[in-house]
This record gives sequence, structure tokens and C-alpha cells, in this order.
Amino acid sequence: MNEISPNHSAAAALIGDPAHFGRVGEDGTVYVKTPEGEKAVGSYPGKSAEEALAYFVRKFEALASEVALLAARVRSGAMVPQDATIAVNRLRVNVKELNGVGNLEALATAVEQIIPAIEDGRGAYEAKKLAEKAAKAAQRDEALAIKEKIVNEAQSLALSESWKTTGDRLKVLLDEWKVAPRLDKKTDAEMWKKFSSARNKFDKRRRTHFATLDAAQSKVADAKNALVTEAESLATSKDWVATARRFKALMDAWKATGRGKKNEDAKLWLRFKGAQDQFFAAKNADLEKREGSMKANLEKREALITQIEALLPITNTEEASKAFREFARQWDKIGMTQREKRSALDTRFTIVESAIKSAQEVQWRKTDPVAKARATDVVRQLAEAVANYEKQAEKAEAAGNAKKATEAREAAQARRQWLADAQKGLEEFSN
Repeated sequence: MNEISPNHSAAAALIGDPAHFGRVGEDGTVYVKTPEGEKAVGSYPGKSAEEALAYFVRKFEALASEVALLAARVRSGAMVPQDATIAVNRLRVNVKELNGVGNLEALATAVEQIIPAIEDGRGAYEAKKLAEKAAKAAQRDEALAIKEKIVNEAQSLALSESWKTTGDRLKVLLDEWKVAPRLDKKTDAEMWKKFSSARNKFDKRRRTHFATLDAAQSKVADAKNALVTEAESLATSKDWVATARRFKALMDAWKATGRGKKNEDAKLWLRFKGAQDQFFAAKNADLEKREGSMKANLEKREALITQIEALLPITNTEEASKAFREFARQWDKIGMTQREKRSALDTRFTIVESAIKSAQEVQWRKTDPVAKARATDVVRQLAEAVANYEKQAEKAEAAGNAKKATEAREAAQARRQWLADAQKGLEEFSN
């Protein structure tokens, strides 16, 4: 008998490193070495030569593992000989058509070595089938005995008045039934009918006994259902403060209702807690989102206030005003920022804003047409006054009145100083 160990086929096919049976050409094509010469098996675009070669080696190793697995299953008798033969034929084709890198000749030989093992395994397979049949019959007898024991005990408990103990025991028997081996469909159905009938008889008597308790528990359930309904209606609320207070009140009310049926209480609690968790998760998420957003907004304001403060000192009122208006639009578009941190930034913003307004007021005063006309008139009047006093001085000198001439020249000199100051004021309107 030719025995094949689980890894024999793979070992025969993988003598040495499978990568030694391949190479990668300069154009990226991967070749496998065979007794007939090299054969192109494909390429792996975008990968290195080592990665491409490894890819096709893995394809070879995967098929070699299939060969080893089939050999092991055949030897163990786990496969029907007919199925094993079909599998060998399929592997022959796969080896022949394989685009992989490795010892293809050894792999093909390993496939052929499975054939003798299939023939040797036919006897073992038949013996295994007979053993399985006998084991199946023994299992049925064992399963029948287990279920008869369960049914007999359940029937003996049907008239029990030990409600808690018997109820728990019947649950255990039910669990044992669920894990017990299956019988044929008809026998299983008959056994289950007897078992179920005994359980139902006990349950009916117990339900009657606890009818008065159910009434009280029903009131508890009604109260908790109302609390759950309100909690679920509040789950999507965005009124964070008021709703959080209401959930606290609902929790206090829940504790005050007392206990109901265990299973129903658990279900209602899951709904109540689910609604509560949904609200507080949304509340926390909103807080985190707002904190994250406010942090980002703070960074934007800190960067922008630096640009705004760069407008000072103001050298060109018009350009500074235009730039400030654009910065102000950007400032207003920035979302919420922590109040205590924004206050200092707003103060810095206001300082620049005030400076801009002051410069604009100065600029306006310089360009006010009424004020300019008034200044022009003052210059004209003073110039005329200087000229008049000089003429008076000349006439007085001609008349020999030195005192009057001196007074007139002093008056002209005083107005000449006033005229210089007035002209300086007028020049500001043109700057």
C-alpha cells in the first residue's frame, strides 16, 4: 500500500525554494522553469520583481496545498473514492493550466501518487461506512433513553406546587431536551408532545396561582410604559438643559414605581435607558462639536486680528478703511468662539475700529466743502486786511503822521501772522 502523509505531496512539489523555479524578465514578465524550457506565466504591474515573483510562487503553493490536503483526506478515508477520483482529475487540469512558479513536474507527480491511495482506501471506506451505521444505531438508542428520562421526569412534576423549584427544574429539562441528540422526525414529535403537555399543565396551574400578582405587576408595567413613552419622545430633543432635568425627574419616577415582571421590566428598562443614552450621547456630541468648532474659530480670529492690527498706524485712511471693511466681513462670518476668550479679541478689534473711525473723521473734516469755504474766506479777509493796513501806513507816512503809520504797520504785521496761520489751515484741506 502506498501511504501518503498529509504533507507528502506538498513536500514533493516544494523541494527547495519554489522561487528557484522562476525568474522575472526586464519587461516585468514572470517565467517558470520546466523540463521543456521556460514558460511565461504573467506579470504584476506596478510591483517590484521580488513582489511579482512572490505573487506567482503563492499561486503555486496554494495549489500544492490542495494536492496535500486531498492526499491526506484520501488516506484517512474521509472521501468517497469516486469523489476522490473526480478531485484528482480536476487537480491534473489545474496543475497543467497553472500560471505559477514552482516545481511543476514534482507537483504533477504528487497528483498522480494519489491514485494508488484511492484504490487502497476503498476497503477502508466501506469499513468506515459500516462502523458509522453501527455508531448511528447506538446513538439513536442513547438519544431515545435520554429523552424518555426527560419526559418521565416532566410528567412526574406536572402536579407539583413547588412553583419556583419545579419551574426552574422544567427549564433545566427543556435545556437538556434542546441539547439532546435528535431522533427520527416522527419519534421526536411524539416524545416532544408528551414533554410539552407536562410542562403546559404545570405552567397553567402556576399562571392561575400568580394571577393576583400579575394584576399588581400590570400596574407597574403601565406606569413604566408611560415613563418609557415620554423618555422616547425626548430622545431627539435639542433643548439640552431642560430635557436633562426632565430625564432626571423620569429616573426618580422610575425608581419609585417598584418592580414588575422581571423580563418585562428588563425590556422596558432597555428602552428607557436607550432613549436616555440617545439623548445624552447627542448632547455630548453636540458639546464636543461646538467645542471643536469654537476652538477652530478661535484660531481663525487670532490669525485675523493680527492682520487687522497690522493696519495701525494709519497712513492712508481710504486704503485702511477699505481693508478694515473686508476684515470686518470675515470677522462676522466666523462662528461661535468661547465667550471669555473672544472678549479680549473683540477689545483688540474695537481699538482698531476706533482708530479707523477717528482717521475717517479727520479726513472728513479736511474735505468738508463748507469748512474749506469758510477757511478760504478767512484767508481772503485777512489778506485784504493786510493790504488795507499797508495802504493806510503809506498814506500816513505821506501825510507826515508817523504815529498813525506805525500803528497801521503793526496792525498789518499782526494780521500777516494770522494770515499765515489761516493759510496753513487751508492747506490741510488739500492734503
